[in-house]
Amino acid sequence: MTQKIIATCLRLHEKAADASAIVPHIEQRTLERGPDDVLIEIHAAAINPSDVKAAIGMMPYAVFPRTPGRDYAGIIIDGPKEMIGKAVFGSSGDLGIRRDGTHASHLVVEAAAVVPKPDHMTLNEAAGIGVPFVTATEGFRRTGMPTKDDVVLIMGVNGKVGQAAAQIATWRGARVIGVVRKDEPYAGHSCKPIEIVNSAQGDVAGQVRALTNGKGASIVYNTVGDPYYDDAHKATAILGKQIIISAVNKIVQFNMFEFYRGRHTYVGIDSLALNSVETGHVLAELSDGFRDGYLKPFPIHEHAIYAFKDAKKAYEAVLGSSRDRLIFDPRRT
Repeated sequence: MTQKIIATCLRLHEKAADASAIVPHIEQRTLERGPDDVLIEIHAAAINPSDVKAAIGMMPYAVFPRTPGRDYAGIIIDGPKEMIGKAVFGSSGDLGIRRDGTHASHLVVEAAAVVPKPDHMTLNEAAGIGVPFVTATEGFRRTGMPTKDDVVLIMGVNGKVGQAAAQIATWRGARVIGVVRKDEPYAGHSCKPIEIVNSAQGDVAGQVRALTNGKGASIVYNTVGDPYYDDAHKATAILGKQIIISAVNKIVQFNMFEFYRGRHTYVGIDSLALNSVETGHVLAELSDGFRDGYLKPFPIHEHAIYAFKDAKKAYEAVLGSSRDRLIFDPRRT
């Protein structure tokens, strides 16, 4: 017989006009797992930009009302006997968007979707892995994983997806050049030094080509979108590939001549297209890297941990481009 739980959940009743108009409600809801599911007591749930963008209508397939949240970490309290008591983490493209998500005290999710938490990692850290590392990995899976022969250019390297991409690329042995908007060093972990290009100095593509003997980058990971579209295009090597995950303005000028003459490949990535089980498989592929220290979770600072009652403040911080990885702790009051 499966266990029923009265869960405390954040709820969004309807689409908001903008971030200031988001009204998160705290409600009690009954959860019960299906035969292929587990019931997890959530200890930490990351707050992603996509959680907030969905709340203001930027994700047209987001349903209302719903419990938001895509990333999680916690303890299994009901499910297959051998899984009960296990510390796990996970993420999803459908949780919090097309079905109730992780900003709650408990979560029902497919047993096949969860990933064992590495022993040396806290639950808070595990909760912050999901969306950035899944997005970064899915981009590289589509272009081919970087090798020691690749030069990987990451536009927006100090963002969370940018840092995840830098970790994965240097773990695989690639040379990484990161683009930042001001005079600052790379902010994250890496297995090799990250070379920095400051876009405030102008001619990003020229700087990249100067660093690569005129060749450019074999893989360009554009985490920002059209503000760097032209720079990314001009910095791509012959036979190079560009990964695009974001857009500010949807329409750009596309130079078809340079595209086919360069024999370029453009890859669009939408991690929302991956369901919970598919996302879990991606995270499982990264487990060896986290276990062996080649990959590291983002640090979770005390001031970046929110109670549900402060949800509006947390959502505003995310859209305000906070550099911290923000999480909810459902047990906080």
